[in-house]
Amino acid sequence: MQSAFNLKLRLTLTLLALLAPLTTRAQIWQSPGGPADVGNPDYRPNELKNVSVAEHRGAQIPLDAAFTDETGHPVRLQQYFTGNKPVVLQLGYFGCPMLCGLVSHGLLDSLKNVALIPGKDFQILYVSINPSETPALASEKKKSYLAEFGRPATADGWHFLTGKNDQILRLAESIGYNYRWVQSAGQYAHPATIIFLAPDGKISRYLGGVKFDPKTVRLSLIEASEGKIGSVMDQLFLTCFQYDGKQGKYAMAAINLMKLGGLATIVIFGGLVLGF
Repeated sequence: MQSAFNLKLRLTLTLLALLAPLTTRAQIWQSPGGPADVGNPDYRPNELKNVSVAEHRGAQIPLDAAFTDETGHPVRLQQYFTGNKPVVLQLGYFGCPMLCGLVSHGLLDSLKNVALIPGKDFQILYVSINPSETPALASEKKKSYLAEFGRPATADGWHFLTGKNDQILRLAESIGYNYRWVQSAGQYAHPATIIFLAPDGKISRYLGGVKFDPKTVRLSLIEASEGKIGSVMDQLFLTCFQYDGKQGKYAMAAINLMKLGGLATIVIFGGLVLGF
């Protein structure tokens, strides 16, 4: 009798032990935003929702937007667009504890291997999304970046701007840059991207991430310049290659390969005809 009771008790306890994880798991998955949602590939914390980049290629940025440069002087964006130089734009903030620095250092590392010179061939704009940041902080940031870049003669090509919230939002909205302040963390949630702008202030290319292939950066600058910088070979390369968003770099397009093959055939055939 006692043996039968003990057997039933052990079976009951075993069954409860097996069912307990399933019950707990069901309760977690039925809780929206619960820990189990983190395992969902489409899950995003509330703080990161709507933090993204909506690409507006071809759109015009507000060149009349007013900011303050790292020297404390009032400026408007239009003075960095002289009609013949492309501009690399980064939005972030100077007090960012991690992501902005990673993007900036990724750009710096790439530009060290690009045979184009800031100030001479293109301009670099870093605009703070934090309206409480000051020109003094922007100046310190510029000094540190120039020291790391190792080319002090390019100082005229680097510009670190601060501004009022309404002007920051005008610029951010024009390029589709969506960010938000996270009160609980005491910092901004924002995308990691750099934007290439044509000499007239129109958006040419977006590159996302924190590392940038030097060849892709060079070609993006040349593409944004509308042929005003770079070599003849660069122009030929851009004719045959198109930007591949999935790879994050320029790749030869099949149609361009066919055109190139057709051109080569015509040249060879023409040479044979002339020879005869």
